[in-house]
Amino acid sequence: MAMAVEELQALIKEAFPDAEISIQDLRGDGDHYAATVVSAAFKGKNRVQQHQMVYAALKGKMGGQLHALALETKAPPGL
Repeated sequence: MAMAVEELQALIKEAFPDAEISIQDLRGDGDHYAATVVSAAFKGKNRVQQHQMVYAALKGKMGGQLHALALETKAPPGL
């Protein structure tokens, strides 16, 4: 079961309204993505915590509709 880029982006944006999000479909199959998410919500959080926040935003779709997601997360510069 594949997930559209728009759905993935909407889920992340819902949890992080200020986020700058860049998503690539790595295989063209809607199942393997790479995403960069920049949000002030990540300030003071380590990388594991940031990734856990994004996975929580996906509402259980990781491992089901979405097979693989390579994440890069960070707070905006200057925070």
